[in-house]
This record gives sequence, C-alpha cells and structure tokens, in this order.
Amino acid sequence: MSNRVIICEASEIITTGLYEIIQGMDGFDVVARLDTPESLSEKILATDANTLIINPNLLGFSDRYLPQQLIKEYPQFTIIALVTTYIELPALKSYNGVIEINDPKQKVIAKMKQFAQDNDKQEKTEDVELSKREIDVLVAVAKGMMNKEIADQMNISIHTVISHRKNITRKTGIKSVSGLTVYALLNNLIDENEVYK
Repeated sequence: MSNRVIICEASEIITTGLYEIIQGMDGFDVVARLDTPESLSEKILATDANTLIINPNLLGFSDRYLPQQLIKEYPQFTIIALVTTYIELPALKSYNGVIEINDPKQKVIAKMKQFAQDNDKQEKTEDVELSKREIDVLVAVAKGMMNKEIADQMNISIHTVISHRKNITRKTGIKSVSGLTVYALLNNLIDENEVYK
C-alpha cells in the first residue's frame, strides 16, 4: 500500500524541502501541501491520505486535540509532528512520531520508513487480546507514568511491570510510548484529556 502524505506547514521553504525528500522515496507520494489545518479533514477525504506531517505550532488552543480526533476518525492514519521550535514533550504524546527541523535527509527517510512500518504492524494487530493487568499497565504508560510509579501504584515489582510491558509490545507490535498512547486512545482505554496530565 502506498503512503499518501499530506504536509501541513506554514513555511514554504520547509514544505518544499520535505516534499523533495518524500517524493524521492519509493512507496511515498505527497498528495497535498497545506499552510493551515483548516481544510485538513476535507483534504484527507479527497486525497485518501494515510499520513499527515503537521507542525504542532499551527494548532491553536481550540485545535490542540486535532491529532486524537483525526486518529479516532481515521484509525489507520499516521500523524507525525514536524517540530521547528521547542515543544513540551506531553504535547507530542498524541503523535505517532516526530521529525525535527534539523534532522538530516537520511534520518527523515529512515523515520518515514519506520512510521510506515509501525502503521502496517498496527493494522495487522487490531484484534490483540491483552490481559486485564496488561491493559492497566498500558493505560499507565499512556498517561506518562514511569515503571517505578506504575509498580508503586499497582503494588507489584518493577520486574513485573517490565514483563507486562514486554508482553504488550510483543502482542501489539508497538514499541514507542507515543504509539502505545495512540493505541490506548483508539481502543478507548483512556480519554484524550488524560494524555496531557
């Protein structure tokens, strides 16, 4: 399946550079370039895009939950934050990944391939059966808790928490915390407001 990409970035210079890199990759096609997120939903439908690269700075206060809304509307959608200035980590949790403004070309290519691979894995593992305890650990991870905090809250050892996390990764095929957060949101295990706590 080809990766149909929308780039949403105000700077034409940055957009053009990213466009040149992605268009040169096998299996990737930039189907739209936007300088604001206003017509994003319409563009996604019109182009059948499955990947969005967006600068989080374009999202105003009222749009801050846009990544989660898009993921709920389009479950097989990959949303990548294009970070051009400092952004606090909790604000990036709802994205599948991050491309930094100073990433060299080869790193951008490697990241794009990894994001596409992670999305393919997520499609194949939709009917994953997690145990009740694994779901509890997954929710805690998605809320940004560290292993020790999870262990203390659940009265289990850190070793047990790590074991549960390994099982979750094995069953879901998702390794990153941001990926697990998206998985938890998609499966209604947590509310989008809890991600920012």
